[in-house]
Amino acid sequence: MTTVTPQSPRIGIIGTGAIGGFYGLMLARAGFDVHFLLRSEYAAVSEQGLRVNSSVHGALHLHPVQAYAQAADMPPCDWLLVGTKSTGNVELAPTLAQVAAPDAKVVLLQNGLDVEDSLREHLPASLHLLGGLCYIGVHRSGPGVVEHQALGRVNLGYHSGSAANDENRQKAIVEAGAALFHQAGIESQAMANVHQARWHKLVWNVPFNGLSVLLKAGTTNLMADASSRELIQALMAEVIQGAHACGHEIPASYAEQMFAMTETMDDYLPSMYHDYMHKRSLELAAIYARPLSAAKAAGCELPRMQALHQALSFIDRHNR
Repeated sequence: MTTVTPQSPRIGIIGTGAIGGFYGLMLARAGFDVHFLLRSEYAAVSEQGLRVNSSVHGALHLHPVQAYAQAADMPPCDWLLVGTKSTGNVELAPTLAQVAAPDAKVVLLQNGLDVEDSLREHLPASLHLLGGLCYIGVHRSGPGVVEHQALGRVNLGYHSGSAANDENRQKAIVEAGAALFHQAGIESQAMANVHQARWHKLVWNVPFNGLSVLLKAGTTNLMADASSRELIQALMAEVIQGAHACGHEIPASYAEQMFAMTETMDDYLPSMYHDYMHKRSLELAAIYARPLSAAKAAGCELPRMQALHQALSFIDRHNR
């Protein structure tokens, strides 16, 4: 009698920028079968591999890389980690459907509120959709080169799919995802409520992403000035107010904790700043418009966040 060992899952990285590059490289180094879908950086990564310069793990290099320029060339994947910007989710759906193995799990490693909702309606019903919240400081410094400044944790939560009415199966899927990251030396935990977790992340993202663009400043300068400190705290309080209106309790102490953590960080330029500098679309819908709309529908106005969104919308329209 032969013993059948469970096959190691095949992982696809969709969008090999800073987020996809970092997590994909870490999973590949841990021995997983990882396949990377690239666009503009395909040639560079195929020839030179992927590099992560990490203040936590040191200088890492993955070469050769299982890299693809076309989704049609990829093998079917059991897990798909999506590191692209939420601005392109609808266009991404056919690619995900094409590279997904039966019963595949799609994990959105994206910022903002309800990013899963905008993708779900365009995906086959059989695919599981999970939210992945990354607490990490990374950015690209060149083709196939990622700078990793700090942290790395990924929290996972089940959003929708064929296990929607089976809590035990949802739990097993999320725990299997967290186990992949654990094996790669990355902290990960299961979340019971994806929506609440995304509101938590907005407490930091709303002030720091937007103000980095508006004031052309990193976290150190933003935290060093009395006026910007006051504005950051006011914006954090508004996010908590919006979450509360939408039925998600976040204690005020959480904002204090995020504020204090930022004071201890090395200077950091958030992802929206890098998007602005490279004249890419800003993720305004997911980080600002949707939370504002959800709060308004619940009878809650967030005037500072609204003003920040309006200013960023002007900047974004005139930046391309």
